[in-house]
Amino acid sequence: MGLVVVLGASSDESRYSHMAMVNLREHGWPRIPVHPRETMVDGEKVLPNLDALQGQSIHTVTMYVNPALSDKMAEALLELKPQRVIFNPGSENPRLENLLRAQGIEVVEGCTLVMLRTKQF
Repeated sequence: MGLVVVLGASSDESRYSHMAMVNLREHGWPRIPVHPRETMVDGEKVLPNLDALQGQSIHTVTMYVNPALSDKMAEALLELKPQRVIFNPGSENPRLENLLRAQGIEVVEGCTLVMLRTKQF
């Protein structure tokens, strides 16, 4: 199992990004939450941005940010070179998806929670 980055992780238990953190833990995936204003999410220290992950081997980045925010993170995301990026509902960003594909990064438009529950993660 590789490292999973939850971009837009929230400490608010009603948010899907928080539910993803919990479900990833329950399925045994090591995870790193990233959010500029959070400090801890589901027992994990939150990193403020993707730059804090440079040099690490990332399996998946699961996106919980809107396209306006992900556009600002495009360069850092491309430099991170994850194996896969999941665009959860509401985070779809065709321009960024095309940039990732052009770099050979797998792009999935889907729900991390459903993928975990149906063993498609």
